[in-house]
Amino acid sequence: MRMSPSPPPGLPRRAAAELVGTAALVAVVVGSGIQAAALSPDVGVRLLANSLASALGLGLLIALLGPLSGGHLNPVVTLSEWWARRGEDGAPRIREVGVYVAAQFVGAVAGALLAEAMFGRAPGTWSTAVRSDPHLLLGETVATAGLVLLVQGLRRIGRSSLAPIAVGGYLLAAIWFTSSGSFANPAGTVGRSFSDSFTGIAPGSLPGFVGAQLLGALLGVALASVLYGGRNEPKGPRSRRTG
Repeated sequence: MRMSPSPPPGLPRRAAAELVGTAALVAVVVGSGIQAAALSPDVGVRLLANSLASALGLGLLIALLGPLSGGHLNPVVTLSEWWARRGEDGAPRIREVGVYVAAQFVGAVAGALLAEAMFGRAPGTWSTAVRSDPHLLLGETVATAGLVLLVQGLRRIGRSSLAPIAVGGYLLAAIWFTSSGSFANPAGTVGRSFSDSFTGIAPGSLPGFVGAQLLGALLGVALASVLYGGRNEPKGPRSRRTG
C-alpha cells in the first residue's frame, strides 16, 4: 500500500520555524563574535572564528528547518522566492511573505538579545559600529546579489537539496571577499544593531545597509533570469536526438 505524502506544515508552524531559526542564526553570529573578541586580540583570527561558526550554523539551520519552512531565515530570500515563483503552483502568497518577514525580524532581535545575555552583557545596548562608507554599501549589494543568485539558481536547476552546504559555503566566502562582511540579511542586520560587539552595526547605518541588500536582491533575481531564463522555460539543455 502506497502511503500518501503528509500535508505541509501550517503557516503558524512555518512562521515559528522562521522565528526560531533566525533567532538561532543571529545568536550564532553575534555570540561567536563576542567569544572571538574575548579570546583573541587579532582581528583576522576573530573574523576567521566568526565566519566559520556563522557558516556552519547557517548550514545546519537550513538543513534542520528547510523541510518545515524552506529555511529562508532572511527577508530577501523570502521576497525573492515570492517574486520569482509568482503564478506557480505552491508559490508563497503575499500573506505568507508578510508573516515570514515579521517572524524573521522578531527572531533576529531576540537572537541578538539572547547572545548578549549568554555572555553576561546588558541586552539591548545599541551598536556603535558605523558602517556607512560607499564601498561597504557596494560590498553589501554584491554579497546579497550573490546569495539570491545562488538560492534561485539552485532551485532552477533542481539542486535545492544542496542549499545547506552551498549557502553556508557562500556565506563563509562572502564574509572574506566582500568589504561589508556580508550581512546580506535585513532582519539579521537589524538584530545586530542591538549588540555593541565585533559583529554589530550602528542604527544610523541600517538604512544604507538594508537599502543595499534590497538592491542586491533585485540584481540577484535579474541575474537568475538572465542565466536560467524565464520561469516556464526548460531547466536544462535540450537533448539531441540520434539515429
